[in-house]
Amino acid sequence: MSRNHESGRVAAARLAILFAYITRRLGMMLLIVFGSSYLVYNLEAFSTNPLNQFAESTEENKDYLIARTIRENHLDVPPPLRYFIWFRGLLAGLWGQLDLGETQSKTKVIDEMMTAIPTTFRLVIASTILAILLGISIGLITAIRQYSRFDYSTTFVAFLMLSLPSFWVAVLLKEYMAIGFNDFLVDPVVSPPFLIGFSLVGGLIVAGVLGGNRRRFIATFVGVTVLNGVLLQVMSMTSWFASPGLGMIGVGIFAFGFAILITQISNGLENRKALAAALIAASVVTLGYYPFQWLLLGPDANFFSILLLIAVVCLLAGGAAYFLANIDRRVNIRTAILTSIFALLPLLLDRYMQEFNAYTNSDAIRGRPVPTISQSNELLSDDQLNNFWTVGLDSIMHLILPTVALTLISFAGYVRFSRGSLLEVLNMDYIRTARAKGLTERTVIVRHALRNAMLPLTTVLVNDFAGVIGGAIITEGVFGWKGMGQLFNGAIRTADLNLFMGVFVLSAGLTILANLVSDLLFGVVDPRIRIRK
Repeated sequence: MSRNHESGRVAAARLAILFAYITRRLGMMLLIVFGSSYLVYNLEAFSTNPLNQFAESTEENKDYLIARTIRENHLDVPPPLRYFIWFRGLLAGLWGQLDLGETQSKTKVIDEMMTAIPTTFRLVIASTILAILLGISIGLITAIRQYSRFDYSTTFVAFLMLSLPSFWVAVLLKEYMAIGFNDFLVDPVVSPPFLIGFSLVGGLIVAGVLGGNRRRFIATFVGVTVLNGVLLQVMSMTSWFASPGLGMIGVGIFAFGFAILITQISNGLENRKALAAALIAASVVTLGYYPFQWLLLGPDANFFSILLLIAVVCLLAGGAAYFLANIDRRVNIRTAILTSIFALLPLLLDRYMQEFNAYTNSDAIRGRPVPTISQSNELLSDDQLNNFWTVGLDSIMHLILPTVALTLISFAGYVRFSRGSLLEVLNMDYIRTARAKGLTERTVIVRHALRNAMLPLTTVLVNDFAGVIGGAIITEGVFGWKGMGQLFNGAIRTADLNLFMGVFVLSAGLTILANLVSDLLFGVVDPRIRIRK
């Protein structure tokens, strides 16, 4: 009883320290936002003049318009004092009455931002997640296989991507991934040069990732190249590109592949119980391919249908893993649930593929499914707009080009950063001690090195997510997306002070908040880090 009481006191003390720390940091955040916004407001106010728009005006009521602009924007008040008029509306947000003023077009700044934020979030979140997953994964592999063929080639590609301007990459993607692919769909037959080149490049990539001695490298390269060539030729002969789909076999291949991969990374294939749990989860997804279709094909299918499907599969796979063994049930359930979630991705992809042919041949698309501009197709019929999968497919097609552009540019930085972080950890004494104790290389990397290597990455990841709302000005401009980037760019071009400050305060606040979250995550990633008074 006394031990439980003592544990409760310790937990309460820790919560009190955490609350005091967060409160103190939030107070500092408010001071930083106040100081930075005051400085930026005055710099922008002194460098611009909203009355310049009337310099060449020939309107008869020019004097009235000038007087109204001065009155509405408080231009008769010096900028250092005028700031507090604007700041009063920002401070009112603490009791739910946020007022950032009006734009020059007489619309509320908060309304403009609330319209742009979802657009930017939809544009950048996919590319950010892909860049993080691909960049960190490839960076860790290059660190483990330092000075290998894969390391050298990946380093070259990473530096190449870092040096490419984003607008140039976007233009190339428009030319080859949109216009070129749309022309290819007219007669979807793969040419021999492309078949040979794609097969060779794919063989080199897979052989480089798997590694090994020269004999193994050559064997892997030849095998994967032949397999790629045969698969691509079959897809060309069956017009798969015009009517794509994975089917039960394709979904099963991906599902069991995810099962083996997740088990190897988290537990190792020698853990037979965890492997069996993952294979059970993959079997549930594969065998449920046709039964699950009624849930996905129904006329009332929506986002909640997907959530229901995920819950059903995780419940079945987790329940089977629970009864699989009496020991390490938590590990088995975790492996089964992770496998279920990843195995459902190809199932959902297959469902979108089933809509591709009808979507492409509709009057709104006219055989050119990959758009080069805009964030949605406004010509979709009412029936298409009422179809959950068609609307989702339209959003995906509009996301392809900007997502690829942002991913190619940003993932290279994650590759270099994660590679350097893991290499630094692998050279530490405790890693050599772990290897000397006879631990397997997978255990050394996953259980010991990876967790410490993630510490410096935590700050980068959290700040990048905070920068998502700031928008991608160049990418949004090239692809015609009306998000936060274009909103900020328009505020600068038109000297719209209220709109400029609204975007700035949001970006600054999220950046400061991201630093607080990263500091708190340090204690989660590394238990040695503790918050003190």
